Amino acid sequence: MELTVNKLEFNSETKNINIVEKLIDDLSNTFDLHSDIYGKLLLAVVEGVNNAIVHGNKLNKEKIVTVEYSIEEDKVEFIIKDEGTGFDYTTIPDPTKPENLEKTHGRGVFLMHHLADEIEFEEEGSVVKMIFNITND
Repeated sequence: MELTVNKLEFNSETKNINIVEKLIDDLSNTFDLHSDIYGKLLLAVVEGVNNAIVHGNKLNKEKIVTVEYSIEEDKVEFIIKDEGTGFDYTTIPDPTKPENLEKTHGRGVFLMHHLADEIEFEEEGSVVKMIFNITND
């Protein structure tokens, strides 16, 4: 399978999350992804895009979110970029600890960490790269 990198760009409006949901539906159908993989992709990538729109670009409709993705025989990779200043992803509190159960921040990053097989933050946190294994073994 030849590796091709595809790219989507859209303004920072939460309604544009629908574009990403449709993309994941299309990828799932085209590549016959297992429902578990589909669920992980949908939750993690939508969370990443939502973070880019809301936290990264602060809902500024003039700022762009870029989603690059590639799919290979055994994995799919998503790179989500915003035009924000980034954040310190090393200080996100663990939302499962008792003292953080009532806090709403950090849950999305926690989810992304647990759903993706690999995750990296780059450019001070304004770029997130997630890799998902898509083999069924």
